[in-house]
Amino acid sequence: MANNLVSIWETDPDSKPKERRQFSDDVVGRFRSGRLVGKQPESLNEWRVTTGDPVVAAKVTELFGGVAESWETDKEDNLEILTDAKSVEIIIESSDKIDASMKLFGNTGLIHHCDGVKFLSPDEDKGEACGCPPLLQDRKDKAKSGRGPKPSIDVTFKLAASPESGIFRFNTGSWSFVNTLHTVIRDVDEYAGPVRALLAIEHVEYTTKAGRDVAYNMPTITVTGAYEAAQTDDEPAWLAKAA
Repeated sequence: MANNLVSIWETDPDSKPKERRQFSDDVVGRFRSGRLVGKQPESLNEWRVTTGDPVVAAKVTELFGGVAESWETDKEDNLEILTDAKSVEIIIESSDKIDASMKLFGNTGLIHHCDGVKFLSPDEDKGEACGCPPLLQDRKDKAKSGRGPKPSIDVTFKLAASPESGIFRFNTGSWSFVNTLHTVIRDVDEYAGPVRALLAIEHVEYTTKAGRDVAYNMPTITVTGAYEAAQTDDEPAWLAKAA
């Protein structure tokens, strides 16, 4: 299955989209930058990790602090850890592990799925023009009103401190992250193999020209260099030192 990147920049035109392959490894846990309190979303200053594996939960608490507790969900990741970590060092195998598209959900599920220019699903509409506005701000406005899709960006990775724990996933709909996505992909692609990166929650504060104070948290990924490790019998080939 093709891995699709948001095509916003075809019409707004900072960057060109690329086709990426699907990352198929099993995911053992998810990194989240927020949670629901009642029905209200809450942005977090430190990473929240959810998993269904008590062993993985124990490793996460050992590395990043917090306590593994049950939380209300109908998914398999029924344990959550509110960690003490604002940033976590991760291993990204390649930019193929960054998957992005635009999605709008309704009462019946996914009702709009595109790459910013063309539909990605359903099959009968795939490849047809999606009708999204060409400019980024117009897309934001439609998404905010509930009439248009918003970003859905998935990053899959391993923990640099515990690669053997398995694959983790981070998903975000942050427009701020969309603005830096092409830079992250470019930085990953500069290396021939896996890279080290920092997955962080960054607090942003500024005052608008109208004098209004604005503060919010945004996820960031910063590539710090190549990942090098001696390959062992138990270590996946992609963790071996790049040739």
